Amino acid sequence: MDNLEEKLVTELREIAKELEIPSVTKYKKDELIKLIEEKYREKEEEEKEKRDNDLGEKFDCEGVLEILPDGFGFLRSDLYEQGDDDIYVPPKQIKMFRLKTGDYIKGIAREKHDKDKFAPLIFVSDVNGIKPGEAFNRLSFEDLTPIYPNQRIRLETTKENISGRIIDIISPIGRGQRGLIVSQPKAGKTTLIKNIERSIEKNYDDVKIFVLLIDERPEEVTDLIRFVNEYRDPNNDYMRTEVASSTFDMPPQNHIDIAEMILERAKRFVEDKKDVVILLDSITRLARAYNIITPQSGRTLSGGLDPLALVGPKQFFGAARNVEDGGSLTILATALVDTGSRMDDMIFEEFKGTGNMEVHLDRRLSDRRIFPAINIEKSSTRREDLLLSKDELEAIYKIRKSEMDTAESIVELIDFMKRTPTNEKLIDLINNSL
Repeated sequence: MDNLEEKLVTELREIAKELEIPSVTKYKKDELIKLIEEKYREKEEEEKEKRDNDLGEKFDCEGVLEILPDGFGFLRSDLYEQGDDDIYVPPKQIKMFRLKTGDYIKGIAREKHDKDKFAPLIFVSDVNGIKPGEAFNRLSFEDLTPIYPNQRIRLETTKENISGRIIDIISPIGRGQRGLIVSQPKAGKTTLIKNIERSIEKNYDDVKIFVLLIDERPEEVTDLIRFVNEYRDPNNDYMRTEVASSTFDMPPQNHIDIAEMILERAKRFVEDKKDVVILLDSITRLARAYNIITPQSGRTLSGGLDPLALVGPKQFFGAARNVEDGGSLTILATALVDTGSRMDDMIFEEFKGTGNMEVHLDRRLSDRRIFPAINIEKSSTRREDLLLSKDELEAIYKIRKSEMDTAESIVELIDFMKRTPTNEKLIDLINNSL
């Protein structure tokens, strides 16, 4: 190492070949010296790392990977939250296996030494349920071809599940849907989110569900954690419903970090041709968090909303898609209106045209104790003809063209549902009576 400057170019090329540096003849003398020194440093670091790994106790580890801007990452011990038991993942491992944020990694870690802040990962055995070599060649989410939702997600479970049955008819959901649940305060959005989660969980054991709660009350988070996984196999952690949250007492940056981690995790499932549903409550509060964190552009919309603050939440919402060769990401997000905040109304206006399905909840209906408080006139799905049968389309047309007001139409539809055991019977009843 000390005498590299004194060596001839031919001698340097021989050393470079021994160090497995490719195309040695194209480099000048000073370039060769620099490359050789870098290789020596890499080898010294590898040998030091190997010595450290041989000395330390080893243990099995697993967790969701988060890669930081500096190139290294961590396996989060508490799924998506930072903690003292996180496992450090060196850049070398990330590059070697083309790991991405959101990957669920299993491997072997070494016990941390006195100088280590975190235990390092020394071996990767599993990436998202498959061998690391198989994960290496996967397609990137951004390279997948998006198409209209054409495979239906039915929410109908029992005769008494009125909410699910109404959505199936008025605003059907397909795999890959990008839907908004537009709600005034106290109109029943949380109850509807829980109903949708339970219905999907019961009807589809092949759909992975994430419930993402942003800026919510802690007791509501606890309630949802206890509510989910009624119909999931307790031994299959991979497909169990996950509830991720950042409560109102957490800083806005935490809201954003949790949301972005959940989105990346969902993308990894879709790359593996799995179907994923994210239930977000609410996109309004997520946009508020971005508005606080995003550097000001100098322009401000009505209500104090910066246009740049909408880039992050729109990227989140826009990730929902049905994929041509298999897999889908469905995002159903609540949007708050009539809260007394002009900013909330502006956020809804910005998102109104981006979704391809909307369910509107009306507080006037809930005040009259009409549940579910769904406004039939305003609720709909784009290209519903790809999801509904001819008889269903005919029945919906008859419901929508009736001259009844908002309350009368939903009350009559609920009455029809109480008289029929299934939606199939309901469609026959509507087509024969209206």
